[in-house]
Amino acid sequence: MEEWLEWFRERRLLLTLGVVSGVAGGLYWNDRPLAQRPGVLAPEEPVQTEPTSLESWSFRGHKLTSLAQIQLRARVLGRERYRFDRAAELSPVDLVLGWGPLSDTQVLAALRIVQQDRFYYWSAATLPMPASVISAHSANMHMLPANDAVANRLLGAKVGQIVELRGQLIRAEGKDGFRWISSLTRLDTGAGACEVIWVEEARVADR
Repeated sequence: MEEWLEWFRERRLLLTLGVVSGVAGGLYWNDRPLAQRPGVLAPEEPVQTEPTSLESWSFRGHKLTSLAQIQLRARVLGRERYRFDRAAELSPVDLVLGWGPLSDTQVLAALRIVQQDRFYYWSAATLPMPASVISAHSANMHMLPANDAVANRLLGAKVGQIVELRGQLIRAEGKDGFRWISSLTRLDTGAGACEVIWVEEARVADR
């Protein structure tokens, strides 16, 4: 009897480890960057225009105000899911996006990109171009999906894919004093340089 119980425990442990390994492997596979052909895949600059009015609306207990309209096509350079910080109830995911030279596979191969605490950082052993060009053609954007369909597309985006987004750069204000204000230029860096974007339409493509 004791031998049978020992055999059963060993098999149960192996089964548990197999399930865990399978889940971890599936997560790794889903997060693997998508390989892309060489060349600039998203050549156009983001298009930003003045809002028709300083429109405001409520979203999950916050007041959102439009600061500008924005439309862009860019390559996903990084994706970070957020669940527990103060902004997570508005923005469940940040995407680092690159356009122009920062959508070129050869250029990106020289860069290391990291996201942490709603910021993004890049580094390189040898710069493939001036740092100012890298900063001007990439941005960490806080995504506020306007509906569930948009949320699913943004959460499912993979590094390497091309995304097309249309929405509004906004200011978010909470009743507890929380304020989140979007940058209105792609040329700034550091604190306050991220875009806070209310995403009304999202399309994700492999190329």
